[in-house]
Amino acid sequence: MRNYDALGAAAATGAVATVWLLRHALYQKICQVFSKSESASGPACPAKVQGLAGLIGNTPLVRIASLSEATGCEILAKAEFLNPGGSVKDRVALHIIRDAFAQGLLQEGGLITEGTAGSTGVSLAMLAHAYGCRCHIAMPDDAAEEKGRMLEALGATVQRMRPVSITNPDHFVNVARRRAAQEPNSIFADQFENLANFRAHLQTGRELWQQCSRHLDGFVCGAGTGGTIAGISTFLKQQCPSVQVFLIDPPGSGLYNKVVRGVMYTQQEAEGKRLKNPCDTITEGIGINRQTSNFSKARIDGAFQGTDREAVEMAAYLLRNDGLFVGSSAAMNCVGAVKLARNLGRGHIIATILCDGGQRHLSRFYNLDYLKAHNLLPASTGNSLDFVT
Repeated sequence: MRNYDALGAAAATGAVATVWLLRHALYQKICQVFSKSESASGPACPAKVQGLAGLIGNTPLVRIASLSEATGCEILAKAEFLNPGGSVKDRVALHIIRDAFAQGLLQEGGLITEGTAGSTGVSLAMLAHAYGCRCHIAMPDDAAEEKGRMLEALGATVQRMRPVSITNPDHFVNVARRRAAQEPNSIFADQFENLANFRAHLQTGRELWQQCSRHLDGFVCGAGTGGTIAGISTFLKQQCPSVQVFLIDPPGSGLYNKVVRGVMYTQQEAEGKRLKNPCDTITEGIGINRQTSNFSKARIDGAFQGTDREAVEMAAYLLRNDGLFVGSSAAMNCVGAVKLARNLGRGHIIATILCDGGQRHLSRFYNLDYLKAHNLLPASTGNSLDFVT
């Protein structure tokens, strides 16, 4: 509980945490620039990078010591929170904007719109400046408050919408699509269906494969748009078909049943228990009840279901044992890594993604009052993983 008490103070210094994150990302890039070593698969990092876009990607691969020692497997994670925008979505935003410019769909001075719960919007808003464009984000009004604040700080116009079904014209994604259609030189980023998302993560997979020295037994992560697991799984399977790729799916999402049984189904929908969130979970950025174009590209061998309790306990565990302060989807990914380690057995190498840091989740996932109201206060102590079932 002491770790979570400390997060109350962190909420008051969110700006400081953000500045630290950006400075640390720059430090990592500088370290890479001055590294002269070359791998057999490609050249060393260039002497300099070109602007903001050059800082995106080539994130470090970190060994999570506590999980590795507890499972008997090497648990590795791509530290995507070290991208300049603080999340894995920087990669997607960059590819979407570059593709739009290359196809003549967008020019300097144009407008980029998106419907998003946060991280993709942050990345688009940041990169829009680098390309001389404007950004408009429609988002659900139940998303973490700090994400909306960051979007506004980055100069995006933010439109908060009541969460409704994707079939409703007033769903935040549909609102963003209409906004782009209202003026020339505008694009709707469409991260769920735009295959630039998938293509961006072919590079993520390439980096991971090289950082593992071409030796990897399993990969696991959650899916929202599906771009991350699709791109990474496709690249890994091209290099080594025996790599086991697993999905970790949160409560209320239908992807687990889609992978395991071939049918997009979740019991919460059938019983009419749906909360106002896209899925009945406090994790953000993963879980969905429709198949996207990006997810259709994924090459997945199996799936696990995770719980909110497991994600909250894992976040506290990583902070307590490794000093890693991760977001809700990253915590769920680590739950998946433990489940896959148990599935494969000791001695295997397993990788996952740390999508973003915990500073974007202070108002919900790391809010003691919120967790208490949902009966999710972390209770585990020490280095036991008994909370992962």
